[in-house]
Amino acid sequence: QVQLVESGGGSVQAGGSLRLSCAASLNIGFLCMAWFRQAPGKEREGVATVRRDGTTTYTDSVKGRFTISKDNAKNILFLQMSSLKPEDTAMYYCAADPNVYGCADFRYWGQGTQVTVSS
Repeated sequence: QVQLVESGGGSVQAGGSLRLSCAASLNIGFLCMAWFRQAPGKEREGVATVRRDGTTTYTDSVKGRFTISKDNAKNILFLQMSSLKPEDTAMYYCAADPNVYGCADFRYWGQGTQVTVSS
């Protein structure tokens, strides 16, 4: 059974930083991994992705502030978040696309970690 376990969430003031981690029970080196978030009353949105070749993408609202990375040897996905804003407040989820060359069919999800940013 595939497991993705997020950690690192918490409460910070605007302008602060957090580093989220996602420990995976599968080999993430060959997969596209992603971070999503969902705020209360809003739809889930993709935050960042990292493909097997290391290519990254970000949603516009986090460009220049968030960095997605992964440690393939340890099967851990990271999201470094800086210059946090109150609008970044959400539950953050990591996800994996099990298709070796895919980056859109995220079938595996973690349970989420809460990020709260106060002004």
